[in-house]
Amino acid sequence: MALRLRDRVPIERLFEAEPGKEYVIAGWVDTVRVHGKLVFVVVRDRSGKIQVVAKKNVSEEAWKTARELTPESVVAVRGVLVESKAALGGREIQAREIVLLNKADPLPIDIHDHTKTVLAKRLDWRFLDLRNPRNQAIFLIEAEMARAAREWFNSNGFVEIFTSKIVGAATEGGAEVFSIVYFDKPAFLAQSPQLYKQLGVIAGFERVYEIGPAFRAEPHHTTRHLTEYTSVDLEMGFIDSYEDVMDAVEGVVRSMVEAAVSRYRRKIEEFFPDAVTKLPQRFPRITMREAYKLLEQAGVKVEWGEDLSSEAERKLGEIVEKEYGSPIVFVTEYPWNARPFYTMRKPDDPEWTLSFDLLFRGLEIATGGQREHRYEVLRKQIEEKGLNPRSFEWYLNMFRYGAPPHGGAGIGLERVVMQTLGLPNIREARLLPRDPERLVP
Repeated sequence: MALRLRDRVPIERLFEAEPGKEYVIAGWVDTVRVHGKLVFVVVRDRSGKIQVVAKKNVSEEAWKTARELTPESVVAVRGVLVESKAALGGREIQAREIVLLNKADPLPIDIHDHTKTVLAKRLDWRFLDLRNPRNQAIFLIEAEMARAAREWFNSNGFVEIFTSKIVGAATEGGAEVFSIVYFDKPAFLAQSPQLYKQLGVIAGFERVYEIGPAFRAEPHHTTRHLTEYTSVDLEMGFIDSYEDVMDAVEGVVRSMVEAAVSRYRRKIEEFFPDAVTKLPQRFPRITMREAYKLLEQAGVKVEWGEDLSSEAERKLGEIVEKEYGSPIVFVTEYPWNARPFYTMRKPDDPEWTLSFDLLFRGLEIATGGQREHRYEVLRKQIEEKGLNPRSFEWYLNMFRYGAPPHGGAGIGLERVVMQTLGLPNIREARLLPRDPERLVP
């Protein structure tokens, strides 16, 4: 049997395959141990690892090749699968042929133990860093969460849309936008698909969602901020209140976490001992004013009518965990001065809004609420926020021709992953993170 890559078998299948037969595998060299006329090579592909034994008296050519292998070189192996109590997983391949497809230079980082290399350097060598099974598992889990979110939306009557990321005006207002030159006009990278999600609802799709990039020009150097992240967005029409939106957010977040835990429980238990593997039957919901009181009782100074600081959010997470037995909580009725212009205010108390944040282990992972759908009110709120209504003329026009009561939310995918797994830094949950200093790789 000649070695052909088209005959390659994923390594994980060999532990259920019939021994005594020849198989072809291919992957990266994990480790090499030379013992005279024997060479032991552990080969790794995305499905697992297996030991390959090259014996001089079986195939001198394979033995010679094995002796010269370096860690992370790419190889293809043809050999016989045999039982072996001493081998990884109880089976090994006795090599008949080893083909070196690409020889690796000495490694610049330790890929076997992520704690031995600082994160900044790991990110410089991201393609190597991700060969570590723990680090790779993060993105398998992230992909599963995105798949589960999409499935939840599709099962609940939402239509997937794909909105522009080049916009003519800042979506949220403020200075946290990236300016770009769009031919001879000023433009910006979208902070969120918010205005376009509303367009989808008002256009008649009624329920829409998008999973895509969002950009925030925040000069933060923290473990929880990125300048580019993946936003899981939803918008839904004909709602009775923002409670309907919270129900949807709770449904999709629960689906994301439970799907990831169900599919990758073994990896989560192996690599992430601080992971959350079970969510409460119902997420607690407290108003912002209740949150202020809980924090004050715990000795945390807060400014009534202001947003919560990151420290206050962390402390509130601890309080809720203790008082409600839940790692996750909705905080509702945020103050108007901490919310964007399109947020609906409480009819009987306009200094507060029909909006919410979802905190997971003391970190905001989602923001949402009911939107203002009345043209004149919306126009006044734009002006009140110090924005020019002319910059939003196309947006305002939507509300002159039949806009139903609606609301929605944005969920940060990387933050959900980070908090579920208990990662110390959000950059670990982003394949190619961007922050104020990092533009490569």
